[in-house]
Amino acid sequence: MTEALSFDLVIIGSGPAGYVASIRAAQLGMKVACVEKQFLGGTCLNVGCIPSKALLESSELYAQAQHKLKDHGIVAEGVRVDFPKMMARKDAVVRQLTSGIGGLFKKNKVTHLRGTAQITKDKKVNITGGDEPQTVEAKHIVIATGSSPIELPFLKFDGKRIIDSTGALALSEIPKELIVIGGGYIGLEMGSVYLRLGSTVTVIEALERIVPNMDIELGSALQRVLTKQGMKFHLATKVKSGKVKGDRVELVVADAAGKETTLGADVVLVSVGRKPHTEGLGLADAGITQDPQGRIVVNERFETNVTGVYAVGDVIAGPMLAHKASEEGVALVEMLAGHTAHVNYDAIPGVVYTWPEAASVGLSEEQAKEKGIHYNIGKFPFMANGRAIAMGEKDGFVKLIADATTGKLIGGHIIGPRASDMIAELVLGMEFSAVAADLALTIHAHPTLSEVVKEAAIDLTTGKIHL
Repeated sequence: MTEALSFDLVIIGSGPAGYVASIRAAQLGMKVACVEKQFLGGTCLNVGCIPSKALLESSELYAQAQHKLKDHGIVAEGVRVDFPKMMARKDAVVRQLTSGIGGLFKKNKVTHLRGTAQITKDKKVNITGGDEPQTVEAKHIVIATGSSPIELPFLKFDGKRIIDSTGALALSEIPKELIVIGGGYIGLEMGSVYLRLGSTVTVIEALERIVPNMDIELGSALQRVLTKQGMKFHLATKVKSGKVKGDRVELVVADAAGKETTLGADVVLVSVGRKPHTEGLGLADAGITQDPQGRIVVNERFETNVTGVYAVGDVIAGPMLAHKASEEGVALVEMLAGHTAHVNYDAIPGVVYTWPEAASVGLSEEQAKEKGIHYNIGKFPFMANGRAIAMGEKDGFVKLIADATTGKLIGGHIIGPRASDMIAELVLGMEFSAVAADLALTIHAHPTLSEVVKEAAIDLTTGKIHL
């Protein structure tokens, strides 16, 4: 083993938390190393956010050609899917972005150490599996190793018939029938991809509703529109067992009353959540505390119980979102550099990239009730918006929740075209403690989809104008 290298900061993992934190730390004058055993960019860029959005975009274009272009007077005949080319394009998008991280590392003088990291009792980092074994010393160590899909004990991933989200991004052919276990963000997005490409898609969800972390009204609206598109749902239904029989998977499921039914498909996507990826890091030997869910316990400065060792992103508590992880990584290194930094956990948006998209920030109506907050609601539908009508995208609405006493915006929920982009206005509003009147008085360009936000805010103040 070579002599130990020394850095100001060693970051384990190069996902949205790790690579962003590495670059920002280097910009702040630190000598930084980032340890990554596979590909730069982590799950998000390689087998998560980016490739899934590439497939969502491609499949939506196909769906438009099939079902929507004729309404615009465009005749598209003989449209078909070249699935290998679609997957190749997805891979090219990933390569472009991951190579871009490598370029940013070089530009900012971040050292990329290849291999698997393990933290020792004396707070050093052993790296194996790379070019050669080596030991690294650092003033500060940051764990940013992300998360991995949860596997059902009776339905082990085989990468062919029983797959996780990574497998869903690497299928060699479009399945005739796809069962998605789990009605959360990832399952609905990947289900939408293959539904558009011609698969029969059935979603099994143990709870009584899909996207349980979102406002109930938003989730119900999303389920209705996905059902209209052809997606099937079995809610309040649990998977009891499953096995591969030939070229199919058979599942035994039970509804809320306990009645069992057998469902089958040629591919089953298990999307029941993710778990912190901490195996092999040596946390127990290093004395680093984890909670019952396996998450690393940190304080308000992201420091573990071991001085000088920190953790950010999916390995700690909070929503497992790429943008949350990046913000934590930046906040941490800025604090280490002596700056004031803060992550506003009340203003972290969540998005489901189906079509239409669904996006939320802040409190749902149910959470506001649970907290005993007196609130008012403002709503406006896309069906009364000029731009949405011109686009032929009239499904959905904007729902704003404001404190009844102060008028302060405490929650924003959008289902509709480009909700993922539109939610930023509501996040900004909450970040600056905006009241409904602030949004209502903000001049929005006409005609735009974002006018629906303004109209919902007007509904909270003087009442709807265009409805």
